[in-house]
Amino acid sequence: MDRQRGAATVELRHLRTFEAVARTLSVTQAARELHYAQSSVSDQIQALERELGVELINRSQRRIRLTAQGEVLSSYTGRILTLLEEARFAVARPATELAVGALETLSRYLLPEALAHYRESHPRTRVRVSRLNRGELYRSVRRGDLDLCLTFGPPPDEAGLCAETLAEEPLVVIVPPGHPLAARGRAGLAELAAEPFLATQPGCGFREMYDAAFGSVPGKEPVAEVDSIGTLGACVAAGMGCALLPLVSVRGPAGRGEVALVEIGDAELRTAVTMTWLERNSANPNLLGFQRAVRGHLAS
Repeated sequence: MDRQRGAATVELRHLRTFEAVARTLSVTQAARELHYAQSSVSDQIQALERELGVELINRSQRRIRLTAQGEVLSSYTGRILTLLEEARFAVARPATELAVGALETLSRYLLPEALAHYRESHPRTRVRVSRLNRGELYRSVRRGDLDLCLTFGPPPDEAGLCAETLAEEPLVVIVPPGHPLAARGRAGLAELAAEPFLATQPGCGFREMYDAAFGSVPGKEPVAEVDSIGTLGACVAAGMGCALLPLVSVRGPAGRGEVALVEIGDAELRTAVTMTWLERNSANPNLLGFQRAVRGHLAS
């Protein structure tokens, strides 16, 4: 096929169709994915070939094969379509809005100062903050409802998500102020395992921390399960038992004397503080500014 002179005008729908055919090596499957008739898929591939002046598919065999030029174009189409989606995502969100989500603890003890730093450099940006559980935070980031979320522990390992560990937070045990361990302020895991513990409900990140620390101890089920860190701290303060939590989550109650902190003397238990965002949102200037603010706050 002779190469046409002049610049080719390539239609995006033709690129999408070619990407599906190149990926599946099947006109039938590509037509099913794109909800086109097979004849329409074939017509679009031929139109793209005419636009570019090259053959993209080898039609000499019963099975679809890409030509050398088709292989080259295939290496670009995925990036082109991904970049287009990033651009659409970026312009769909208000240019002066930042949407951030965090766990209850992090929204109380990390977000306020980080947001204050952010507002100094982005005074015209309206900030929307959501306090959700970990599963809801990741779902909101995937949907694009949130620009970024802050959680404890590692994020889901999946394509399209980016994550960064901001800090490692030590785990401590909280006990009622009058508890025998309160005066010592330190105990080993075996001694702590003999105490009654409360925990959050299964599926919560805090519950995963508890299970990782005490799950191997026979019969070490929590004496009570609660739905929030606030309730957990209140129950410990009332004398129901102990609880394992990141240090940042108990700064307030411990500082007011409602509970006492006990360090774990024979094990270094920590959890990561993580921020997670969509890869396609990585160039968002509001997101980049907030990430700098969070890193700067933690560094100081």
